[in-house]
Amino acid sequence: MSGLAIVMSNHRSPNDAFVQLAGRAVRITSDDLREVLSQSTAFRQLAQRFVQVFMAQVAQTALANGRAKIEERLARWLLMAQDRLDDSNLTLTHEFIALMLGVRRPGVTDALNDLEGKGLIRSSRGALRIIDRHGLEATAGGIYGVPEAEYKRLIG
Repeated sequence: MSGLAIVMSNHRSPNDAFVQLAGRAVRITSDDLREVLSQSTAFRQLAQRFVQVFMAQVAQTALANGRAKIEERLARWLLMAQDRLDDSNLTLTHEFIALMLGVRRPGVTDALNDLEGKGLIRSSRGALRIIDRHGLEATAGGIYGVPEAEYKRLIG
């Protein structure tokens, strides 16, 4: 979600947003978002809950980036992508994954090979299929699940 600054009563966001993977998106102007937030208590509360979930995700990402191995971070990111797309087939390149994880592409290639060797994924040029979600969750360990649990608790 873009527009977190607007939800938090700021006049604009210093960030840009971009779509990471193919899917659906909805766009609303800042003025229209402000109007909906002011007119609908239910929508405002839902948006504020989403901000709390997003903050949990940011904190968990910082923890993962500081403490987890590339393979664990990759497993977490793949799980998050699958959660949002509701699809086991992901169209993405090693270069893009490296950008998302903040690591070098050869490290992603090695981690993908490790996950594939364990039978958790199947990888081909520009595409990836999640084979064993539970195995990915075990690989991600404690760095996956906290924001997801918060989302279920607050939003459903």
